[in-house]
Amino acid sequence: MQIIYVKGDFLNTIFPELTNSENAEIISVLERYYTFGPFKPKVIIENDLVTIDIDTPKILSQDNEYRKVVSLCEKGRYDDAKPILDKLIKENPTVSEYHRILGQILSDEGDQNEAINCLIDALRWDSKNNWALLMMGNIFAKFKNDIPTAMKYYDHAVLSNPEDFTSIYNIGALFFQQGKMEEAKKYLQEAQKINNTYPNTHHVLAMIAENENDLHSAFYSIIQSIKFNQKEDILYKNSLKLAFGLANKILSDSSGKKIYRTYRRKLELDGGKEIDLVEDNEIHTAAKCEFAETYKRNKHIVKFNSNYPAIEHLIMHELVHLDFVIEARKVGVNKLFTSNAAKRAEFMKQIEPTIQKLRKMKVPENEISNYSNGLFDGINLQVYNAPIDLFIENFLFNAYPELRPFQFISLYNLLQLALKSVTEKDIVEISPKDILSKNKIYNIVNALQFRDLYGIDLTAEFKSTQAEYKEADSFYAEYMEYKDDRQPAEEYELLQNWADDLNLSDYFQLIDENEFHSEDSTEKSMQNIVEKLNENTFVISGDKEIEMRRFLATQKTKGTNPDVVIFMVEALNYFELMTKEKIKSIAVEIAMKGAQGYNPHKQYTVDAVPNKTFTGYQILAYYYVSFALALPDVLMELQLPYHEEYLLAKGMKNGNN
Repeated sequence: MQIIYVKGDFLNTIFPELTNSENAEIISVLERYYTFGPFKPKVIIENDLVTIDIDTPKILSQDNEYRKVVSLCEKGRYDDAKPILDKLIKENPTVSEYHRILGQILSDEGDQNEAINCLIDALRWDSKNNWALLMMGNIFAKFKNDIPTAMKYYDHAVLSNPEDFTSIYNIGALFFQQGKMEEAKKYLQEAQKINNTYPNTHHVLAMIAENENDLHSAFYSIIQSIKFNQKEDILYKNSLKLAFGLANKILSDSSGKKIYRTYRRKLELDGGKEIDLVEDNEIHTAAKCEFAETYKRNKHIVKFNSNYPAIEHLIMHELVHLDFVIEARKVGVNKLFTSNAAKRAEFMKQIEPTIQKLRKMKVPENEISNYSNGLFDGINLQVYNAPIDLFIENFLFNAYPELRPFQFISLYNLLQLALKSVTEKDIVEISPKDILSKNKIYNIVNALQFRDLYGIDLTAEFKSTQAEYKEADSFYAEYMEYKDDRQPAEEYELLQNWADDLNLSDYFQLIDENEFHSEDSTEKSMQNIVEKLNENTFVISGDKEIEMRRFLATQKTKGTNPDVVIFMVEALNYFELMTKEKIKSIAVEIAMKGAQGYNPHKQYTVDAVPNKTFTGYQILAYYYVSFALALPDVLMELQLPYHEEYLLAKGMKNGNN
């Protein structure tokens, strides 16, 4: 077959890379394009005519036998392959690849001298036969221990095929195997310049760095190998093993402590308050930051559970959390994440089927209470932390590369714990399906970031539905839009958006911190109502009430509010014949209506208590009593100081009865 082109526009149209090329480049490109297996065309340029001769009959007659030889060699059946190769060489000795394959067979069989002869023949017919050049270098380096000669072939291979990074990598890998680290690095770094995404190169560079005791460089390289390896093959598994080994070696030194101590000092100067680091293995999370303002202290406290691995990362995580708060406060945009008993009660209503299931299983009430409250606290912690944690981990990864081994071990461990919480059979069987699903979505978001940071994809292990994964992926995509140019407190936008999408907004409230600390804030108003309760002017008629007030007058000097006691007796009588479920529904409605605080000087109505108008103290009394009867586990969270009033009211009611 002969193909003829005229140099110019049409040739450049179908081979745009040849535009403005010299003849030598045109010949090289066309030879590569029209090569079929070991068969190369003959390209000639004369008077602007480009002629390409392709020996089609030879290809048709020898290609099947050539492929058979390759297949036999792959199976190690050299005795069957050699006779066919001898025949092919006799029929067409100009095919370089025939000689190269025979040389490889002889080398594998241990006849290095005869292998060299065959490889020389291969190079005589094609001086750029890359595999022949590499094999010659390998034989002289590995079997002849003749490095200078080996280098001649290797260097020629690089010059002849400057973009062939795999060949250059193979040279470096061979030198590494022989313990020649400097020579190995030279070729591996050259291969890396050509293609920085080849996982094998990064893996061997990691082993060289480990050999040189440069553990942080080794860890960086091995993570690159993992991130660029899409096959999850043997190399991937070996890279994982090396990554954990390197990280644990680094964790054994004191470098992590230096990092968080320096950062803590920076934040103390920046925020104007001391920061204490306290080991507390009783906390239910890996670590937490107790902000001075929230706990009315003169210093911040970071508590950490030393039972978790890579605790240095967890401390840094909490310090970054504080850093974000300080940053937001400087521009007056910080927010507080709050909840209350009403929201907890609403959550308990939603998981009532799970509570009933546990009761049928004869689970003790205190354990049911602990479990239910743990679910509420846990999902709120996820709502609050999920988006903020993404920004924190991204900041740590980029700003503190020396912390990455700690971050790697810590995040992997936390994800393993998260996996157990949503996949273990015993947990799944008793957990509310809706809460379990949302828990899983938040955890997958974290797993997506871990995949991007360290190349390990654990998302499939969460066994999510397609809808759950899609939701998590959309959350992560939204985070990615904010990631590189995050502004102070922007993470709260994601927090609210995600909670709205998952219908979790009823269980918490985001409050502007400046508003919270002002006189008219919701929380402070509620606190003032409680602290400033005094004798009211409400008139209560009836002999019984008069007798009660006389008795309570003696209690007033002890700080007891007589009106609240009277209204509590009224509430106890009102609720006396109701079911617990009915009282609970009233309690939740009163709590929700009072989320903004009750004013003792206003009047209120409650849909669940028809035809009744409440005074301020009266609604507070019903508020307390309904929770005491139906939701005692969350009573303390009301922060209403009416325990003594309630005891008196119960005693008076029992006495009256």
